[in-house]
Amino acid sequence: MLRLVRLEWIKTFHKWRTYIGFAAIGFFLPLFFIAVKLGGETEAVKFHQFSILKEHFIIMGNLFNAFLVTRMLMMTFFVHIPFLIALMAGDVVASEATAGTLRMILTRPPSRLQLILAKIVISLLYTFILIMFMATLSFSLGYLLFGFGELVLVNSNQFAVLTATESFWRCLLAYALAFLAMSVVAALAFLFSVLVENAIGPIVGTMTVVIISLIISEAPISLFKAIRPYLFTTYASVWMKAFSEPLPWQTILISSGYLILFMLFFFGVAYVIFQRKDILC
Repeated sequence: MLRLVRLEWIKTFHKWRTYIGFAAIGFFLPLFFIAVKLGGETEAVKFHQFSILKEHFIIMGNLFNAFLVTRMLMMTFFVHIPFLIALMAGDVVASEATAGTLRMILTRPPSRLQLILAKIVISLLYTFILIMFMATLSFSLGYLLFGFGELVLVNSNQFAVLTATESFWRCLLAYALAFLAMSVVAALAFLFSVLVENAIGPIVGTMTVVIISLIISEAPISLFKAIRPYLFTTYASVWMKAFSEPLPWQTILISSGYLILFMLFFFGVAYVIFQRKDILC
């Protein structure tokens, strides 16, 4: 099994499209942080409702810091991450079906279950590495340009100030929950990769489902209320709960549980389809 995972790793990281996500993040994050550093601070402060605090309190210290900008980044950029995940996870099976190598692979000793498990492991591993790359880069750039400091959490009812250490752990928790949400996207893209035999179909299918589900989950329309509990996008924003004070652990655990169930469901359906699929080329 480990040999299969290693072979899948080599195949995956020998494809140029595997690096598109890293290139996009590596280009956009410095641009985002530099833009905020040069001229975005005023708008960012307005965005986080610091103007309300300034009217009633004397603010001292480094409140505009790496943790605040990281939170802004996550709220801005995680809408686009599913596309980067789908680029790779949607290509894992479909690319080999297109190239005609899948049938040859299945004539060898590894069973279909072992092969599909190896591909699932690589899909999740890629998702983890991509999210951790984003986390590492955001913390590094944030520290270099803004330094660390307290994170101020503001909403309509209350505000709280987290220490720099607690802010760091909250950001890590947010990235961990974001990884869980993106793993569901990877599982969905993987399912489409098994269903079709071209590299474009899984990307289009995944993004179509994600966009439609997001609209239904977020639109303030009462007709959609009954549908929302059955959509994974309803729980995908659980990472935002990492910035609530106090931490709503019950909500986080319930949402995480649903995301895990969705992920297992998509991977399970993909396995059943792959197990019964006739590989003709």
